[in-house]
Amino acid sequence: MIDKPFDAFEIGERFVSRARTITEADLVMFAAFTGDWYPLHTDVEYVKQTPFKQRIAHGMLVLSVATGLARLEPGWVVAFYGMDRVRFVNPTFIGDTIHVEAEVVEKEDKGARGGVVTFRQEVKKQTGDVVASAVMKVLVAKG
Repeated sequence: MIDKPFDAFEIGERFVSRARTITEADLVMFAAFTGDWYPLHTDVEYVKQTPFKQRIAHGMLVLSVATGLARLEPGWVVAFYGMDRVRFVNPTFIGDTIHVEAEVVEKEDKGARGGVVTFRQEVKKQTGDVVASAVMKVLVAKG
């Protein structure tokens, strides 16, 4: 997704990432790494009493995996600049396969450092349902 210099990005340009399946190991490792053992993610018996009926992936796990799905070419990405309007609109279950669809919605020149490219991003699962959305900003080097 970020495999070229700032000046080469066009408003309206769209990208689709590769996909990845969320596993039980992902949930367990994320819970261990973050300390977030909330039962909605880790307790099979607890979730049977919820509207979800099965464990769901942590929202931040979904965003983290989505970030890893983006094609990032070394040398062009200067820094992650921020994220706005994050929403988790549908659950991601163990076994769901997610991918990212993104659109360039804004560019802001930052001088010699490069420029900020703003992407509207949707994380979708194999059903086509959006599970998370956000506006992501990345500082990209100039060519």
